[in-house]
Amino acid sequence: MKKIKVGIVGGAGYTGGELIRLLLHHPHAEISFVHSKSNSGNPLHKVHQDLIGETGILFTSELSEDIDVLFLCTGHGEARKFLESNIIAANIKVIDLSNDFRLSSNAFYHGPVKANGEDIITRYFVYGLPELNKEQIQSAQNIANPGCFATAIQLGLLPLAKAGLLEEIYTTGITGSTGAGQGLATTSHFSWRANNIQAYKTLTHQHLAEIGQSLLQLQSGSNIDLSFVPWRGDFTRGIFISSTLHCDLSLEEIKKLYKDFYSGHHFTIISDDAIFLKQVVNTNKCVIQLEKAGTKLVVHSAIDNLLKGASGQAVQNMNLMFGLDETAGLHLKANYF
Repeated sequence: MKKIKVGIVGGAGYTGGELIRLLLHHPHAEISFVHSKSNSGNPLHKVHQDLIGETGILFTSELSEDIDVLFLCTGHGEARKFLESNIIAANIKVIDLSNDFRLSSNAFYHGPVKANGEDIITRYFVYGLPELNKEQIQSAQNIANPGCFATAIQLGLLPLAKAGLLEEIYTTGITGSTGAGQGLATTSHFSWRANNIQAYKTLTHQHLAEIGQSLLQLQSGSNIDLSFVPWRGDFTRGIFISSTLHCDLSLEEIKKLYKDFYSGHHFTIISDDAIFLKQVVNTNKCVIQLEKAGTKLVVHSAIDNLLKGASGQAVQNMNLMFGLDETAGLHLKANYF
């Protein structure tokens, strides 16, 4: 089988590094180039030092059209600018890991192209949550990869949305320091982060819009009120979410809803036991636990923010777009100890 040729833009950051690690060992893909202007000419292991001895690929400031898919691992707001300033052929699939195209109001991109004599290309970005839009992803040319918090929260709530059971939801979630990206900030310094937690962007987090959009896709016409308080945690990677809401169904009925909804979805697992971050760190899994007291239901969901919340899900989307086994290159072992 001919291997998929991959280009990566923004390869020096956390998500770019995770994508490189996954694709170096993917059975059906090969990396053609990793773009980074600031690191051009340097071997990948100069930035991602764990890759020493793994590959001889150098960062480049040049783009090649001899690829099948382009991953954009740029910062938020930068993906659209990149497409505006670089001509990407219409036949090249694009998977964007930023938030630039996640909302339906921003899902279209109009720009120049060098293909078949056309002057303008319109790209439509499908929201790339496989547990919600698998069929659309399989036929998509462009994917908007979901946000990390958005992925964890949505996977915890989608079965309830399909059953029309969502009204008022109170969600808290804690994330590791890699969720803030590689750029330096006071709250990403070790001396600040260690032995410390902090709530931030209370009720205003940027992922709320895409979460609301997905929930209404399954429970249209509803007034779903989601209140979200995110927390910075004193660990490097992983997200743990707890969503509390009213539900009259029994716990057994709710578990059946979840198991039926996620039947056939390889990476989302319902646990009967208490879940914890080490089950999912370094995997593409989302593990969900359901607890109930009276009419109050609590949905816990945990993911690795850099894998199921970013690069792992991007590879999962690539697999679906190219008709591969959805799990190809994603059989990963959790860092349990």
